[in-house]
Amino acid sequence: MLDLGIVIVNYNVRDLLRDCLASVYDSRGSFAFGVCVVDNASGDGSADMVAAEFPQVRLIRAENRGYAAGNNLGLKAFGFGPVGSEDDTATFDRFESATPRFALLLNPDTILPPSALADMLRFMEDHPEAGVAGPRLVRSDGSLDRACRRSFPTPEVAAYRFLGLGRLFPNSPRFGRYNLTYLSPDLTTEVDSVVGAFMLIRGQALSETGLLDEQFFMYAEDLDLCYRIKQRGWQVWYNSAVTVLHYKGQSSRQRSHVANLHFYRTMRLFHDKHFKDQSPLLVNWLVYAGVGLMAGWALLRDRIRPEQERGVASALPVSGE
Repeated sequence: MLDLGIVIVNYNVRDLLRDCLASVYDSRGSFAFGVCVVDNASGDGSADMVAAEFPQVRLIRAENRGYAAGNNLGLKAFGFGPVGSEDDTATFDRFESATPRFALLLNPDTILPPSALADMLRFMEDHPEAGVAGPRLVRSDGSLDRACRRSFPTPEVAAYRFLGLGRLFPNSPRFGRYNLTYLSPDLTTEVDSVVGAFMLIRGQALSETGLLDEQFFMYAEDLDLCYRIKQRGWQVWYNSAVTVLHYKGQSSRQRSHVANLHFYRTMRLFHDKHFKDQSPLLVNWLVYAGVGLMAGWALLRDRIRPEQERGVASALPVSGE
């Protein structure tokens, strides 16, 4: 039986994917794992590279139905959740062994140190109440990827982000709640959400909660899953003792205009799914107006930037900047 099923959804980042897979297979520790790469119709030869250089990987060549849908294909291949359609069964065969005890959603733009997987699995064993855990993620310049530990973007938290109060008062437990900037990155703590770039999920929690919501084409599917897992009574933890390199944003930068559109659609979708019915009409209207204004500004700013600087960047609390 596998201890860990690793799902990597790839889109046009062949060289980063190669490095990521090499780091996964350099992992040390007494645990059994399998890897499933779901290639979302890349045009850069990513899938052929995996087939040629990593024959031990289960490769799914998929149409691009989004990040959540791609991850779900990989999770289903490991036995998590039902195979929902004839298209799914035609896409892959399930792994022959039993469903793993843990699932890992891993981005192809990450590099793991050799002990990362073993250390994170040990953390989950030591915290049986944890349904999800994530490590400290750092960018290529050594700075903290603030998405690796977050609070949910409730209307109140979103308002602080809209108004820039989190940036003005990062040490405030009230205004710095979204990215928890008032807490030391060295503090291992329970949080609302970690990021899908490295999201270790207990199999039991995933079975109880269900797979990722495919309404989220890209962005916030990790927030949504953590929200639903916490609703089932599980905890979500940030483990500062493990550090993983995250290059971040390499796929979305290639089609930044489309990524920005998905980003702002996602913000409204997350609000409607979890907060709309509990919020007064005025609050909902203000959220929609704010999302619309910021979407327009972000699209304009992205258009006038040099191509190498384009990407998804905003004041809205979904990307975890």
